[in-house]
Amino acid sequence: MMEQLNAIEAMDIRRFLPHSGVMVLLDRLLAVGEEDLRADVVIRPDSLFCDGQGVPAWVGVEYMAQAIAAYAGYTAQLRGESVKIGFLLGTRRYEASCPAFAVGSVLQVHVQKLLQADNGIGSFECQIHAAGQQLASATITVFQPADAAVFLEGSTE
Repeated sequence: MMEQLNAIEAMDIRRFLPHSGVMVLLDRLLAVGEEDLRADVVIRPDSLFCDGQGVPAWVGVEYMAQAIAAYAGYTAQLRGESVKIGFLLGTRRYEASCPAFAVGSVLQVHVQKLLQADNGIGSFECQIHAAGQQLASATITVFQPADAAVFLEGSTE
């Protein structure tokens, strides 16, 4: 069951994301449950990646990944932990029914946890809707190490 958030939480998605500045692509956290999250993004002429007409549909993968990151940040804060970075490992079956998300569109991004292993690997079923229509879907695999700095330091050896 998803919990509807109060207005203050809904407006402040940045507190759940490890991103900053223009790299925060989502606008609001709408609802969160034990295993899922809903957020929205408004496509504006000044949106990152916008060509004036819209944002290419392939950017939907990043919208989905940021919604997963917001879910991870929200659940971390519930446990009294800080927001940590994670990594998008892969995308299966990304399908988009449009070439771009048009300026003026309000996209709802929904992510549903399929699995979360103890080693930090997770899998999420993701969808993007606008005006009652599904525009994109994918299964996304992510990895959140216990300590990203140690992980990254070790990956250069």
